[in-house]
Amino acid sequence: MKRTLLLIITMIIIFDMLSTICYAQEVKVNARAAIVMDSKSKKVLYEKNAEELIPIASTTKIMTALVAIKYGDLDKKVTISKKATSIRGSTVGYRAGENITIRELLYGLMLRSGNDAAIALAEGISGDIPSFLKLMNEYALVIGAFNTHFESPHGLDSQNHYCTAYDLAIITAKAKENAIFNKIVASKVVDGRAEGFTRSYNNINKILYLIPEANGVKTGFTGGAGKCLVSSINIKGHDVIFVVLNCTGRWEETKKLYKSVTEYY
Repeated sequence: MKRTLLLIITMIIIFDMLSTICYAQEVKVNARAAIVMDSKSKKVLYEKNAEELIPIASTTKIMTALVAIKYGDLDKKVTISKKATSIRGSTVGYRAGENITIRELLYGLMLRSGNDAAIALAEGISGDIPSFLKLMNEYALVIGAFNTHFESPHGLDSQNHYCTAYDLAIITAKAKENAIFNKIVASKVVDGRAEGFTRSYNNINKILYLIPEANGVKTGFTGGAGKCLVSSINIKGHDVIFVVLNCTGRWEETKKLYKSVTEYY
């Protein structure tokens, strides 16, 4: 009798889990590629073209930050080069000759999406960009991002710079194992004086304001990649990663996915 009851309860639990996943899978997301993944278990709750090789714009900087935290001395000061200040696209506005700590550069990278911060981090940690890219590409393989190749630390469009929604979720899950990374990407406003930085930083990631449970991670946009967003949202104690790539309505589509998987937990 007890064995039969246990079997019935188990079947009910499995059916409930499967029905919830199917509900998530039925959501129509207006994005070229998307995925929802539990950060800890790596369980995929939703996917759309998740294995497609695709440009990822500034969401590249998740990997840049991960490698910088792993290999860099966060208190080391980096002299901003002319190469960093001349990079196109979004920048913090660092001036050539300024001395900025790697820790502060990480805030400029992730909160302001600074391409100048990306160049400065690469040069400050590895001496030059190619050497830093070698670290990025090697570490991507180590953590299981097998369909990824980086040609820059910032993510501006280039022919052989690509990732997949799945790999990007795996990279983000790895980054979220680090407390420093989590503190940075969850920050909305950083007081430069309080932190001993050269300036203050406001986070441009609107998902932190649109969903109270959100705690990161990174926006992105280029002509080739379109609008991209990688989010981390806490659902009943579980950090869940949401990736939408080439997604015009990235905020609304992320909110839609968030609502669709909430019942899973």
